[in-house]
Amino acid sequence: MSAPRTADRFARQVALSGFGRAGQDRLAAARAVVVGAGGLGSALLPVLVASGIGTVVVVDGDVVEVTNLHRQTLHGGRDLGTAKAASAVAALEMLAPAGTTLLAEPRFVDETSVGALIAGADVVVDATDSLETRYLLDAATDAAAVPLVWGSATGTTGQVGVCLPGSPRWRDLFPARPADDDVVTCAVGGVLPTLCTTIGGLMATEVLKVLTGLGRPLAGRLLVVDALAPSVREIAFGAADPTEPMQEEPHMAENEDVDVQEVAALLERRETVQLVDVREPWEADIASLPGAKLIPLGSLQDRIGELDPDVPVITYCHHGMRSADAADRLAAAGFDARSMAGGIDRWSRRVDDTVPRY
Repeated sequence: MSAPRTADRFARQVALSGFGRAGQDRLAAARAVVVGAGGLGSALLPVLVASGIGTVVVVDGDVVEVTNLHRQTLHGGRDLGTAKAASAVAALEMLAPAGTTLLAEPRFVDETSVGALIAGADVVVDATDSLETRYLLDAATDAAAVPLVWGSATGTTGQVGVCLPGSPRWRDLFPARPADDDVVTCAVGGVLPTLCTTIGGLMATEVLKVLTGLGRPLAGRLLVVDALAPSVREIAFGAADPTEPMQEEPHMAENEDVDVQEVAALLERRETVQLVDVREPWEADIASLPGAKLIPLGSLQDRIGELDPDVPVITYCHHGMRSADAADRLAAAGFDARSMAGGIDRWSRRVDDTVPRY
């Protein structure tokens, strides 16, 4: 059997309404700089390369470690100790169409290198788990008027967002860098490998939309994915008001969360409130708050009748994503419901350190 013609390789995406040959030509002329060749990079980089993006630059100063291999599928056992950028490019060469340029940049992004790394890019992708890198890339791409696609995956929840020239930025979502003890890394909280696949795929979709003009990018909107529920929710946010004090919590157009100290004070005063744990039973077996009613998020709709609509509800989960979703659902059903920000993990760190962390 003869090899397929190059012109046929992209037939299925060229056939998409609104994509066409013009969209494919835009991809072929584009330069994408992807920072991070780990779990998210392993999911999105093969898609970007196979789709026909002309130049893909892989930036990562880390080396492959054995704990990476369960989710960072661009790398294998033989790559241990190898620079991730080089290992990723070697794997991607098998997928690259004729005419694609793959470049490895085995270094970390810092204030001295960020400008040169994004120079000439048509889109920059932040697939790291570094807040320092994200703030740097947000500022640099804003100054250079280059779109930024970013994502995160920790534990069982992930987020995806896009910053376009003139749109709300990452720093509008988090105007002040969160405290170090509020940042849950994969090393501490673990990560579900399939979450990386999901979030990386969503990020790749946003990159293709940005480069081809297809659809509506996630600018000014945060997509939150909870793999355990499962649920996907979209949160709109705007530019932060520079006259207001910096906030550690996201500047989101949603019901206000309640702080863990406020919840502790409510419980200590024995005020009438329904405390609802929307995690899974196995999580509640590890750690839970006294008096809480366990209703996993996936069961909430069927069990909403167990709650008194005349009594305020406070929902909580592990880190606050599922509980925010639950509070929104309850509010839509007529309840006075709020989510406990930071979840039981923050409770353990700021209220009662005898509550186990996981």
